[in-house]
Amino acid sequence: MSTQPTKDFFGHPKGLQTLFFTEMWERMSYYGMRMLLVLFMTATLQEEGLGLTVASAAAIYGLYTGCVYFMGLPGGWIADRLIGGQKAVWYGGIIIMIGHIILAIPSDYSFFIGLIFVVLGTGLLKPNIGAMVGQLYSDKDIRRDSGYAIYYMGINMGSVIGYGVCGYLMENQGWHWAFGAAAIGMAAGLIQYKITTPNLNGIGAKPVYPLSQKAQKISWTIICGFLATVVLVTYLTFQGMLTIVPVTIAQYVAIAFSAIFVIYYSAIYFFSSLSVVEKKKLIALLIICVASACFWSGFEQAGSSMNLFTRDYTDRIVGTFEIPTGWFQSLNAFFIVLLSPFFAALWINLGKRLVSPSYGIKCAVGLIIMASGFIVMFFAAQHAASGMKVAPYWLVATYFLHTVGELCLSPVALSAVSKLSPKRFAGQMMGIFVLTYSIGNIISGLLAGNYDPSNVSQIPSLYIQISLFSIGIGLVILLLGFKSRFWENLSEDDEPANTSTTTTASTSNA
Repeated sequence: MSTQPTKDFFGHPKGLQTLFFTEMWERMSYYGMRMLLVLFMTATLQEEGLGLTVASAAAIYGLYTGCVYFMGLPGGWIADRLIGGQKAVWYGGIIIMIGHIILAIPSDYSFFIGLIFVVLGTGLLKPNIGAMVGQLYSDKDIRRDSGYAIYYMGINMGSVIGYGVCGYLMENQGWHWAFGAAAIGMAAGLIQYKITTPNLNGIGAKPVYPLSQKAQKISWTIICGFLATVVLVTYLTFQGMLTIVPVTIAQYVAIAFSAIFVIYYSAIYFFSSLSVVEKKKLIALLIICVASACFWSGFEQAGSSMNLFTRDYTDRIVGTFEIPTGWFQSLNAFFIVLLSPFFAALWINLGKRLVSPSYGIKCAVGLIIMASGFIVMFFAAQHAASGMKVAPYWLVATYFLHTVGELCLSPVALSAVSKLSPKRFAGQMMGIFVLTYSIGNIISGLLAGNYDPSNVSQIPSLYIQISLFSIGIGLVILLLGFKSRFWENLSEDDEPANTSTTTTASTSNA
């Protein structure tokens, strides 16, 4: 861990430069490719697409984005116990690049094989590159939060580049040129990473908690067995020996991820000898987890139903230029860059005035603001149902509201996990929280399956249902937030004397 306050990259350790540009190019490839998915899958065979129904394409999209987050759990474990963060990022990037190269090959089989590679590679790279950013700083280094802010800017710069380049190539050169551009972006990130790895000064070079030789052999055997299972299932599916219905699979996976969340959360709550204060904080955190899952189930419509609405029912002609469909998704990154300083200052200034809303209240407000974006889409869809293409400002307004909601909820929820989790379960609780992203993304894909481009009259009802459901959940969480705010601010000093003594004794006996 770096403890010297060196100033090499905007006043930060030079290793931040390595991770900044690696993540920027990786996000360029990820978001550029993600923007293409539903459009490519629903495009007709004459348009060189896959010709899938919206329901199947949206379910596959939800499964893909949900599994990307889920695979971060084993990816982080592999780095911590087996290979270290540096190798995890390097090999993860290579697997991602191979996946994008396979996607660039014009074949039905190559598309799904490429997606599997990208999921596995992202699971290795994404959690570990973020963890190494924190390891650049000592515990007392006040630059840590600023370093993450700079790193977050790299994510958004990469997404803007990805949407811009891949969106343009999709419209003007073809699908596989766009997929190939994503591979080039990841290759640029890998080259930069390899050349500048010495800047990390050994951070992430070795596993933090290495396993014994015997445990390593067992672990690699399990990993190889999992990969062999993936290969076998893929082969049987392509040979027609195994039938996979995307919507059904998405439903089962959503249930499985939710069950894992409930079981793991319950095990920590009921069987970990927690104090009364720790249990109350976990209840407050559970409310935030529910808000997070509901938020992403609406927010992630951007890559599915809203992407299709942009393509089919939005007037994208400006003069003689037609705005590529995918460029509208870059509005989120643009608004994040624009609004992040405002929100950072807002929370600080509210705190100075002794007005500090609880985590639950902030998340509820974020969920309701995001839901209001779908009210805008409801009116836009009604215009489309009347036979007119809608003006782009409807989408601009929606993405603006979604971004405001994201800034109210996403960073706040991450902060809540770090503050409200029992200290001895901090890492595991962050892993459990990531499951809310997976659950939300899969539900988002299932909801988007109700979008029927051939029946525009049904589209307004889809958006108003998402809006009303999200607002309803948001109001419930808002009411609960007024109660949970007392639990969020509890400390060990608030522990009942007899309970504290009992808990301590039981822990000591254990």
